[in-house]
Order: sequence, then structure tokens, then C-alpha cells
Amino acid sequence: MALTKTPICDFGKKAEEFKLKSTENKILSLNDIKGEKGTLIMFICNHCPYVKAIIEDLVNDCKEIKNFGINSVAICSNDVKNYPEDSFENMIKFAKNNNFNFPYLHDISQEVAKKYEAVCTPDFFAYNHNLELQYRGRIRELKDLKPIRSGESDLLIALKKISKTSQGPEDQIASMGCNIKWIK
Repeated sequence: MALTKTPICDFGKKAEEFKLKSTENKILSLNDIKGEKGTLIMFICNHCPYVKAIIEDLVNDCKEIKNFGINSVAICSNDVKNYPEDSFENMIKFAKNNNFNFPYLHDISQEVAKKYEAVCTPDFFAYNHNLELQYRGRIRELKDLKPIRSGESDLLIALKKISKTSQGPEDQIASMGCNIKWIK
């Protein structure tokens, strides 16, 4: 497990197109998941302790942001040969066990993660209604892999701002987690 932090937000960078298979056996594109006021694209996986630490908060935040006109999608891009816990079958179980209220997509070729320049799990990309990047920070502070719950999460605050103003906060704290497991 190599701890990796996300780079700072490249404000205004456009979201990249994709077509990936969901755990519901549907092929979904960026256009299929785009929200009226914004779109949250998350790179996660099933085995990362950082993802496991925040998954409950993440599901709750994604449920709430739907009320603001923001849709969410999670993508797993890890090498499944060397990390079988991140297999498609295990993605289905992980989504079900954690009551996902958003699509969970499999990026088996890792092309989408590379296009987005995703570096770790979790890695959050929050876009406004024009699909311009406005947030690439953390969900909330973690201490010893336990969420510090003191009010709304950083992610939720940023997404509320994006839904109202189309702009994310200027100050963002990098997300951190396990590096994406690239195919060698």
C-alpha cells in the first residue's frame, strides 16, 4: 500500500468521455450519468483501506448531492490479475454490501483512469454543469483510517457550492489513498 495524494485541482479542465460496464451489466457513458448541475466522478476500489474508511460517508454524501442536481459515478480501474479483490464479481458484491446509490463502473483497460490522470483510491473529480473540473480534494479528514466527523464533509460542502455557483472552493485539501494498481 503506497500512500498517494492527489494533485491540486486543474480548474476548468473538461471531463473526459467514457463508456464502461456497470455492476448492473449496463454500458454507461459520461452523458448517461451527467447531472443537471454537476457530476462527481470517483475512482475507488474494493480493497483499499482508505476507501473502506470513507465508504459509508461517501454513499451518504452521494445520496444528498442528488438533491442538488448532481449525479455520481464510481470507477474501479485496478489491475484485477494482481488484485483479485477488485474483480468485477467483487465490485458487484462491494456495491451491494455498501448500498451504492450510484453506478459502479469497471475500467478493465485502465484507459479512463489514465485519461483522467487518476492517481489513488479514492480520487474525486467534481464537475459543474458544463463538465468543467471544480474540485479534486478529499471527502473529509481521516485520523488512523477513521473519519473525523465534525460537520459536513469537504466533498459535500464543495458540491453544494458547485450546484449553486458552478464554481468549487479555491482552497482544497488533497485526497489521499492507495495508489491505483496499474497493469504492468
